[in-house]
Amino acid sequence: MLTAEYMVLDGATAIALPTKFGQYLQIEEGKKQTISWKSYDNDSSVWFEDDISFESIIRKEHADTEAGIKNTLIDILHEANILNPDFLNDANGYTITTTLTFPRLWGLGTSSTLINNIAQWLNIDAYKLLEASFGGSGYDIACAQHNTPILYRLDSDKAPVVTALDFNPDLTGNLYFVYLNHKQSSKSAIMSYYNKQHRIDTMIPKIDAITTAIAATNDLQQFGTLLEKHEILLSDILEMETVKERFFYDFKGILKSLGAWGGDFVLAVSKNNPEEYFKDKGFPVIIPYSEMIL
Repeated sequence: MLTAEYMVLDGATAIALPTKFGQYLQIEEGKKQTISWKSYDNDSSVWFEDDISFESIIRKEHADTEAGIKNTLIDILHEANILNPDFLNDANGYTITTTLTFPRLWGLGTSSTLINNIAQWLNIDAYKLLEASFGGSGYDIACAQHNTPILYRLDSDKAPVVTALDFNPDLTGNLYFVYLNHKQSSKSAIMSYYNKQHRIDTMIPKIDAITTAIAATNDLQQFGTLLEKHEILLSDILEMETVKERFFYDFKGILKSLGAWGGDFVLAVSKNNPEEYFKDKGFPVIIPYSEMIL
């Protein structure tokens, strides 16, 4: 999400950029009224593997408290079954494999791409499945369903409004995505936002104006100035330091947090290739815009 992180929950319009990375879901017939689930990271290592009975999905019976991933899957599949009961009624079992095309810890949408894939498989509404399981604005579901940048907002009924955006300014050659070596929990970040938000009604028009201006500009200096203004507004709302103040005070360029503040990726705007700077700071994953965004 390039603009309106957090604020999109209250009706602000966001620019969202689908990435070239994603997740595959493969379904085969199984047996014993059980789902045998295996999840692969992008390096072919298995990061989750377990069996989930149909009965535990229907009853939403969690495993022990240490089985966080399995319990999350049970929650998602339970809600999917409510939206389409034939999913379990008409099956003997399933063997399901998921494969990421990006490192899981990057936070590029492991959960949202999974929810969208499950929704497509079962022919159910991905936004409803998200709302019933993880919650959130749904922008990442929209990204999973589009191959171009989008404008995304929630209307007064919290229904998603998605508009394709022709966003490919010449300045993208000066944009880089930098991984902060830390995955941030979106759910925790949203809770923190709701605990701290204030003056939201007056802030939304300001964020919307920045979104509109960013979508229209082709000037690198103006683009950077708009992002910097956005960071200052969100820093005030969240009562948090900007990422530049916290980690990169001497960076000769603009830095913009993306999504949940404090983790995942940031966007660097720089006239010169900043790889050496970030690697010297201990952040070796720097991805040019053209290699990240569809």
